[in-house]
Amino acid sequence: MIQILLAVIYLAFISLGLPDSLLGSAWPSMYPEFGVPVSWAGVVSMIIAAGTIVSSLQSDRLTRRLGAGKVTAFSVAVTAVALFGFSFSKSFWMLCLWAVPYGLGAGSVDAALNNYVALHYKSRHMSWLHCMWGVGATLGPYIMGYALSGGQGWDAGYRYVGIIQITLTAILFFSLPLWKKNGGTEEKERISEERPLTLKQIVRIPGAKEVMLCFFCYCAIEQTTILWASSYLRLYKGVPAGTAAGFAGVFFIGITAGRALSGFITMKLSDTQMIRLGMVLIAAGVAVLFLPGAWPLSLAGFCLVGLGCAPVYPCIIHSTPGHFGAERSQAVIGVQMASAYVGTCLMPPLFGIIANHITVALFPAYILALLILMAVMHELLTKKAPVKI
Repeated sequence: MIQILLAVIYLAFISLGLPDSLLGSAWPSMYPEFGVPVSWAGVVSMIIAAGTIVSSLQSDRLTRRLGAGKVTAFSVAVTAVALFGFSFSKSFWMLCLWAVPYGLGAGSVDAALNNYVALHYKSRHMSWLHCMWGVGATLGPYIMGYALSGGQGWDAGYRYVGIIQITLTAILFFSLPLWKKNGGTEEKERISEERPLTLKQIVRIPGAKEVMLCFFCYCAIEQTTILWASSYLRLYKGVPAGTAAGFAGVFFIGITAGRALSGFITMKLSDTQMIRLGMVLIAAGVAVLFLPGAWPLSLAGFCLVGLGCAPVYPCIIHSTPGHFGAERSQAVIGVQMASAYVGTCLMPPLFGIIANHITVALFPAYILALLILMAVMHELLTKKAPVKI
């Protein structure tokens, strides 16, 4: 039964990644239809991110009341409805309206699933599950591309993914008895009896501020690289635009392959050791980006940064119950997720301002500054809240 539930959770992580890359792949076809500037994709993205932050902060309250299984099932259902809402939208304001449940559903399921896996499964599964997120994020554009190339339109692409999400919702609701058996009703009842922690109480927990900043920096590094790798290659290294767009994908190759490999390495190394290893690899990648010379060196640098990013996110999540205890892990993971989305929202646009007013050549220095802050915060975390289990 536990293995069946694990298979369901793997499917859930693929579904988490599916919608994440849809807006970017569909927007070139969407914005002319709505008669808005191309830059307005950022408005929709910010609304989704805001909803995700809100639901992440509420994940502790919801999970204590409903349990991880129900939160996951309901959240995926809400996301499915929002995807269909996108597909039927005929104006930009309707997109903005449906972006609200889109974000609310994503934040709750992300925090609930990550905490459940951190509590009940080995670190290797956390790495492989986040590898499955990468599979979903890769499949999303292919599904959208299939719809667009077949002349069906971007709305059909959203409906296809919505149908997949509805199918998964049904599977999740049928699997609810398995969540209780695996989690144990006694543990759920014990945790549910305690009052949910407020944000102020969470921040006061030793190590909480450090892990929040650590997550903030990690997601800032990841998203800044995703958004600006092509521009760095094109504008600073002189790579042709089409080639730069394709070559920037080596970061995704690095992070997806790295998470598949990390699952095996975690059998020998602890979460803390994996996080440190990841940061060393990111630093090596940044060092390569600093080197003068032809663009193939930069490709190797981006691949190394991706490999380094691979273990950091899943291992920070998996180590949370060890740092803060099972009874507080859902609350802490909720604020970690919120911090992550804040970093995703703020730091890539900030580098855009730097690139516009100074130079895009500062990209490696920007990533290095975030990495140093992340490393300092992680070391403080290990001192203030050493792993207990």
